[in-house]
Amino acid sequence: MSGAAFATLGIVVATILGVLARPFRLPEYVFAIAGAAALLAFGLLSPAAAWAAAAKGYDVYLFLIGMMLLAEVARQEGLFDWIAGHAAHAAKGSARRLFALVYLVGTIVTVFLSNDATAVVLTPAVYAVARTAGVEPLPFLFICAFIANAASFVLPISNPANLVVYGDRLPALAPWIKTFALPSLIAIAATYAALRWTQRRALEKPLGPAPEVEPLSSAGRAAGATLALAALVLVGASALGRDLGLPTLACGLLSLIAASFIAMRSPLPVLKHVAWGVLPLVVGLFILVAGLEHVGGIRLIADWLSGHEKTARGQTAFLAGLAAGIGTNIVNNLPLGLLAGAAGQAAHAPDKTMAALLIGVDLGPNLSVTGSLATLLWLLAIRREGERVGALRFLGLGALVMPPALLLALAALVLV
Repeated sequence: MSGAAFATLGIVVATILGVLARPFRLPEYVFAIAGAAALLAFGLLSPAAAWAAAAKGYDVYLFLIGMMLLAEVARQEGLFDWIAGHAAHAAKGSARRLFALVYLVGTIVTVFLSNDATAVVLTPAVYAVARTAGVEPLPFLFICAFIANAASFVLPISNPANLVVYGDRLPALAPWIKTFALPSLIAIAATYAALRWTQRRALEKPLGPAPEVEPLSSAGRAAGATLALAALVLVGASALGRDLGLPTLACGLLSLIAASFIAMRSPLPVLKHVAWGVLPLVVGLFILVAGLEHVGGIRLIADWLSGHEKTARGQTAFLAGLAAGIGTNIVNNLPLGLLAGAAGQAAHAPDKTMAALLIGVDLGPNLSVTGSLATLLWLLAIRREGERVGALRFLGLGALVMPPALLLALAALVLV
């Protein structure tokens, strides 16, 4: 390994450790930006290359802004509290039934609105459900974190990383479903079984009496309508092969304007509470991966894929998926998706290998809090509600939940 490669890797590792540990309680984006700045300061990456890397995430940034606007409008207009009340009634006093309901809703939101939407939109609603039902919120909040990744390869729109991995080679909707339907179903079922088992004691407590549900305001109905519209727009954009960022941003702005107009209030409180720190965090991660690319990271992965495909054709896809699943917890799934996708295309990897890389990129992040952008967004969302989950606690749970789901999903892809 060259000196530049060693230094780049050291900066990447130090940055991820900073994001994990958050010394002095500094926000995660501080460490991501500091790591990117260190690459520039030590001459390991040129300003032009850093700018090009940041620009790659343009569509992702628009997508995130749109989703955060949709979520914050819905939260402030009481949509989540309204959903919480109805969910508490539907559970009929059973925490286990409520757990299954939340998991089902989380799956639907992830599939049709993306895993980031589950982290940003659903997490506050689930917290409200648990608060309304009088039970410990964390077992239900964990659902949002894990299903956001487990169901994120059902459709191309279910995870922005899907678009990053395939780029302009994104399969059409029908071939996609044919390839990923069974692995997705298995990943969702295995994740549910593991989560349900790990949280079994917390689910023994009966729910409190469900309160009466107040009618939803006109602004709240508008927020719900724009969320439904966003789902339709994203599915349509995906089927047509269009970028998702601009349509999502348009839906978010529509939600903000409509709710503000109906309620006759300023949109500034919504804008104030959006987690804008997510954007510099993602920018920093993209630049860090550009540093790895600059010192030969893509060529190294491409050479491994090409060489292994010649000597162990049947094993390459499985091993590539495992490697991607582990790698996401080192550099996050969006940047690793860029790295893995570019390497797969450079190696002319077969379809199953590309699909296995994507499964690893999507499902592997269930191991740690730094694995995916959705999990980081989830972490920010639960902090807003006063909940705390340390990196080691999440790792302990992830070590039980992620490996079986990843192994079974890859086996379903490779063997069928």
